[in-house]
Amino acid sequence: MQTQFVSPGLVGAIVEGGLDPAEDPRWADSGAASPAEYARWAGHLCGMACLSMALGAGSPSLFALRDGASEYEAYTEDADGVIKGLVYAPFARYASEVHGLEAVVHRHLSPAGILGLLDEGRRVMASVHHGIRHPGRPAPGRGGHLVLLTSRTADGAGVHFHNPSGTTTGTRAADLPLPVFERFFAERGVSLPGAPATGT
Repeated sequence: MQTQFVSPGLVGAIVEGGLDPAEDPRWADSGAASPAEYARWAGHLCGMACLSMALGAGSPSLFALRDGASEYEAYTEDADGVIKGLVYAPFARYASEVHGLEAVVHRHLSPAGILGLLDEGRRVMASVHHGIRHPGRPAPGRGGHLVLLTSRTADGAGVHFHNPSGTTTGTRAADLPLPVFERFFAERGVSLPGAPATGT
């Protein structure tokens, strides 16, 4: 399962403990040119981690995916070097034209709509708040982070998803009741054809 920081065991230390991503000893596995580039970008690559999982075995590196998405202007930088993205429409064109994934942008997507897409055999890159890794706490907001939903839960009433910034095995591959997921969900995303999403 792909995390946006390439050492899964360090995700918690990076996103919650203040560890500089440049200290990740596996930074080169991301395809970044340097630890500094990795540290600057890795926090923005949840969408590329979702795409990598959707592509499955043989997926390009996270930074190769970033480079491709940037060519389509799914990522941009302003004059001050602030990273903007992921922008859904150009990302969907990139995923479709370069990787052969029929990506569809959903600017208004209800929780019930997610279940419908999953029932059609599609996967959904859903915009959620990164606080979803702590579902027992109040939601700090909605949106700003992407997770890959792959199926309903076994009881049919919830969703199973892969979180690129999950800090534990249970938060990297998580099951949540739909009402809990909804508290973090910004009601937008991108759907992709079914298949890969490796891991449990």
